[in-house]
Amino acid sequence: MTSQLSQHLPTTHTRRPRGPTLSAHRLPDLPGRVAIPAQSRGAPGTPPPLEWFNTASAQDAERALLACLHSLRWALRVAGHRPYPDLASLLPAADEATYDLSAKELEEALAAESLPALPEDTYSAAHTALSAAHAAYEATFGHVFVISLDGVPEEESLDRVLTDIRSRLANDPEDERVVAAEQLRRLAGERLRDLLGARGTARPATDGPAPGTCDQAPPR
Repeated sequence: MTSQLSQHLPTTHTRRPRGPTLSAHRLPDLPGRVAIPAQSRGAPGTPPPLEWFNTASAQDAERALLACLHSLRWALRVAGHRPYPDLASLLPAADEATYDLSAKELEEALAAESLPALPEDTYSAAHTALSAAHAAYEATFGHVFVISLDGVPEEESLDRVLTDIRSRLANDPEDERVVAAEQLRRLAGERLRDLLGARGTARPATDGPAPGTCDQAPPR
């Protein structure tokens, strides 16, 4: 099944160039990403986002999910349990499915993460500090730094990223794998809520401790 469905993956998915960046906390800009009703500004006759998701082809649903988390098995599992009666059913199901990522699948999902550019008015010292911190992190753990900034005011995001990178550099690789997996889980949930026009919907009750802590349950 995987070989047949691998064609649903985006045709290209390359990392953006390194340099002054903030960690990936917005929906990745994937080539060929399907625009669902929440993104089409309510065109006349367009079904509500959840209805679209429930009735879309498997290929379109999986492609939309891969824009939230680049794990084919996760996308297949979430899409395969459609239809969902409401967001209160879909969001916890998608959240729970992230716990089943294997170590290899986690590596693949992390490898697909990209880093959007800092705001143009960010001062040069911040560019230098953040670039150095990202480089140190990637040299230590072999993958990009990911963090959920949901609920963090934009003016505080740079300080939060720098603080968390420096804190997490002290983790051993296994502890950091657990933290990175938790951050990916949170990012996937945020992106899915955005995709379905449900930003502001409460996170599923399976949420773990706050970002940057090391006592989250690792993916099985």
